[in-house]
Amino acid sequence: MHVVVLGAGVVGVTTAWFLQKQGHQVTVIDRQNQASLETSYANGGQISVSHAEPWANPSAPLKVLKWLFRADAPLLFRPKLDPAQWRWALSFLAQCTSAKAAHNIRQMVNLGTYSRSKLQALRAETGLEYDQVTKGILHFYTNPAEFDAALEPTRIMCDLGCDRQVIDANKAIELEPALKHIQSRIAGATYTSEDESGDARKFTQALAQKCQDAGVEFCYGTEALSFERAGERILGVQVLRDGHHETLRGDAYVLSLGSFSAALARSVGLFLNIYPAKGYSITVPVKNEAAAFNVSLTDDEYKLVYSRLGDRIRVAGTAELSGYSRNLNYARCRAIVRRTADIMPEAGYWDQAEFWTGLRPATPSNVPYVGKSKFANLYLNTGHGTLGWTHSCGSAAALADIVDGRKPDVDFSFSGM
Repeated sequence: MHVVVLGAGVVGVTTAWFLQKQGHQVTVIDRQNQASLETSYANGGQISVSHAEPWANPSAPLKVLKWLFRADAPLLFRPKLDPAQWRWALSFLAQCTSAKAAHNIRQMVNLGTYSRSKLQALRAETGLEYDQVTKGILHFYTNPAEFDAALEPTRIMCDLGCDRQVIDANKAIELEPALKHIQSRIAGATYTSEDESGDARKFTQALAQKCQDAGVEFCYGTEALSFERAGERILGVQVLRDGHHETLRGDAYVLSLGSFSAALARSVGLFLNIYPAKGYSITVPVKNEAAAFNVSLTDDEYKLVYSRLGDRIRVAGTAELSGYSRNLNYARCRAIVRRTADIMPEAGYWDQAEFWTGLRPATPSNVPYVGKSKFANLYLNTGHGTLGWTHSCGSAAALADIVDGRKPDVDFSFSGM
């Protein structure tokens, strides 16, 4: 079967990989001139099953109100005259119950654990190198209330098979000596030894090359405009390529366009509750090897993640619900630098920070759309929010099974099933 995959980010490329492994002819289209130039370009770098507590939880509404007028807030909602934004926000509030948060944690842990194993198998098979580090992820807390609030989600994750251990400040420093500077301020921590980190862009571009070597066609510089339909089937996708409109056709289609998936789905009356959550990152050269971290870190109070990418440090996080603009808000950039320099002052050349922002495709629940749509030959693999890198291999492998009519080997609420 000829499958057209829309999107060449980490989710689209992994989808292409697993589809071609199962014998399909695959074409990938993307408006950029190579893979992984949008949301996968400079993300936080973590493969983090342990980062499964959804934004929508019982404490979120009060926090969002408190942060509403802070330009550097970890989660910033900028109200606009945009029905999609308000519809998303109301759905988000509806997810902020203990029962729904626990359900969503289950979804993300199950998919994350499955995905991490698929990534490890893919890496063993292909030998891909992407500055990967397999030393686990350490969540640290400098606010006692934040640490206390993390204990119940941590317990739920452990019950689901995510080995997230609760530890004290001394153990945290033993695992990552770079945190010694703030040892007296650490209220507690958790550690998940099986989690990983790595450069998502390096991985995606290397895997795209493997896909091409295996016969996958990549149509770069090709923007998807709308679907053509007849009844309950998609007939093709109208695109703009080299200034010309044309229609690309296949037997089946996979929608993996991140935050832009919702607009394309609307062209055939399909509603996806996805809204862009603009995230920020900084990338800096390592300054002092002895002071720089090697275990990937998560600063939950400030919603920041830290990954070591060879001789570079990547710090990413925060979320801004303000539409599709990718303009940098320098107050938010400086806030990341300020917090990171406070935690590890000698680790990196903080004055040389390279700033970046990308649009994470967020659903109100943080659970992605993976599976069938209401159209017989249109499949969904989108809406992964902050966990696109974490969930990419698992959702791609599962979707390839669904395309072939098989039930995926993971307990997850797949779309259309």
